[in-house]
Amino acid sequence: MSTPPTKRIIAAGTVTLHRPEGSKQPRVLLVHRPRYDDWSLPKGKAEPGESLPMTAVRETFEETGVNVRLDTPLNVMNYQVGGGEKTVSYWRASVTSIRRHKPNDEVDKVVWLTPKVAMKRLSYTDEREMLAQALSLPDTTPVLIVRHGKAMLRKHWTARDSARPLNARGRQQAEDLEALLRCYHVENLASSTSTRCMATLQPYAKAERLDVRGWATLSEEQGEGNEPAVTKLITRLALEAAESGRALAICGHRPVLPTMLEAAAVVARPMQTGEACVVHLTVEGDNIAIEWHRPLS
Repeated sequence: MSTPPTKRIIAAGTVTLHRPEGSKQPRVLLVHRPRYDDWSLPKGKAEPGESLPMTAVRETFEETGVNVRLDTPLNVMNYQVGGGEKTVSYWRASVTSIRRHKPNDEVDKVVWLTPKVAMKRLSYTDEREMLAQALSLPDTTPVLIVRHGKAMLRKHWTARDSARPLNARGRQQAEDLEALLRCYHVENLASSTSTRCMATLQPYAKAERLDVRGWATLSEEQGEGNEPAVTKLITRLALEAAESGRALAICGHRPVLPTMLEAAAVVARPMQTGEACVVHLTVEGDNIAIEWHRPLS
């Protein structure tokens, strides 16, 4: 008799910290679930077609009314539930806005507690460990390095290559990228001046009313083989983001991306069209965590 496949549940959540003005200590966001009569970190199951960062942000908002920016990724939690395994990815998160939460059957209480009280209130040891990890980390700013969406094939394009547009898949990847950039509350956008790169960031720029600053230095024509200039530019843009605390996304091309990644202290690897590398920088510009997010389309 064959063994039935193990049930696997994928979920994501946050350790959301907020420092009230004038307070020496941050506050920790916890929820009470009446079904289990427990106190826990906000989290929930991923929906079809949703990346884990999107799940973490959505679930935190749905359970608490708090909009967050994802900061440094934390450990992944695994435990048995309902005859299967549940895997929960966590991020340390900061607050971008707060709405009043209406009690419901899933979450009837939302509280902000000092770390000491939150440690005592949390019902599960592994979540207390997750909180301890989040509290041990310095503040960081996300810098996203993105490969442009899928473009029309060169053989089908007769004008200058820098004007080659995204194809249908690339346009969908740009739409998908909008949701990912929102998870990290990106406030500044930079790109190669080539059409396919600028267009990859355009859906998010339009939705958030931001400008995309184009840099010819990052184009294939000027960037490939000009590592010193690319390195200098990426280093400056990343440090400006880290010092200001304003998340940044930069879009580039396959031949230039290795230099862009290495300038952010990331070991370069091939990236798919529409893929993003998220680098978490301290205020001094030190890289303390890296994420890779492949395109949904």
